[in-house]
Amino acid sequence: MTFDQREFDVRCEWGAQGVARLARDSDAIIIVDVMSFSTCVTVAVNRGATVYPFPSKSRSAAAFAEAIGALLAGPRAGEGYSLSPASLVSIPPETSLVLPSPNGSTLTLATGRVPTFAGCLRNSLAVAAAAERHGRRVAVIPAGERWKDDGSLRPSFEDLVGAGAIMRHMTGTLSPEAQLAVDAYEGAASQLLLRMESCSSGKELIGMGCARDIRIIADVDADDCAPALIDGAYRKTTVNRLT
Repeated sequence: MTFDQREFDVRCEWGAQGVARLARDSDAIIIVDVMSFSTCVTVAVNRGATVYPFPSKSRSAAAFAEAIGALLAGPRAGEGYSLSPASLVSIPPETSLVLPSPNGSTLTLATGRVPTFAGCLRNSLAVAAAAERHGRRVAVIPAGERWKDDGSLRPSFEDLVGAGAIMRHMTGTLSPEAQLAVDAYEGAASQLLLRMESCSSGKELIGMGCARDIRIIADVDADDCAPALIDGAYRKTTVNRLT
């Protein structure tokens, strides 16, 4: 099909349609939701926590957390664990956490049986290596954001460069869409923190009082963790930087 990029090993497409188009012909898939979900998963799982993606903030999330004996992440601006990476930097090992998210969680739960990873700037090298262990055909899905007036997809700076940071480490042939993301990352890398603070999503976080999150988000390859979706939850897999 025209939109599946199947003549290339490493493919890149946005959001739910990207998952639908690329997952079925991929050996592995990486969900990239940099400003919140994927970074939160990486920070928490790197410390030994288990993270259950959940697609909404409805009452069913609380019921699900209770049913499996897990904690439920709350609103970003509130106290306790949330979609703020700063809230998770000290999460104890072996914690089970349900993490509702309209983007990253929803995309994660749409990948079916394809080996699925959470990728961000903090684990770009590790997650690229972990995905390629399943085969050369890797789909990288920048989640993007949602326009608040109609819920449509807003392609975002942070997810484009996050996807590019991951794909620059891959050995297979890159589609033009994948190469564009790599070029975007390389063009922003020398001023990455400034660009992250200045982009629309970054300014929104600063306005919410979450400026610390951006420094955590922009810490490239700080973690060796490649969170893998296993039995409905992201769990820790570690990749040696030298392999």
